[in-house]
Amino acid sequence: MALKSLSMTDPSNPNPTPVIKRGDDINYEPVGAAEGLTKGVLIDADDGAPNFAIRRFELAGGASVPRHTNAVEHEQYVLEGEYVVGIGDEEHTVSAGDSLLIPAGVEHWYRNDRDDPGAFLCAVPNGDDEIELVE
Repeated sequence: MALKSLSMTDPSNPNPTPVIKRGDDINYEPVGAAEGLTKGVLIDADDGAPNFAIRRFELAGGASVPRHTNAVEHEQYVLEGEYVVGIGDEEHTVSAGDSLLIPAGVEHWYRNDRDDPGAFLCAVPNGDDEIELVE
């Protein structure tokens, strides 16, 4: 039996409809604050997800993301590659299979010193997220 894409007609419905979103249906766009970083929204409130959004990011080889904070927590899972994540004053090299929790308000940043891209999933609560660059 083949599954087809489903979508919800009323995102405020407390009983969401299941959704299957195919990889070809995901649009990836550059992230303005960081050259070499792209984001695709896999599932979010627009798809009827009542609580969380899942996004996929790709960090190109040689790219970096400036130090910043987010108003909401986010959990990440590294899909591929190896890159550096700064959290607070510490640097951590992460690679495929690693998971991270970055609490709301904690300064963090990314740097890919390699030629190959790194990619990760990021889950965040739905709603407003204020991102603040740290100088």
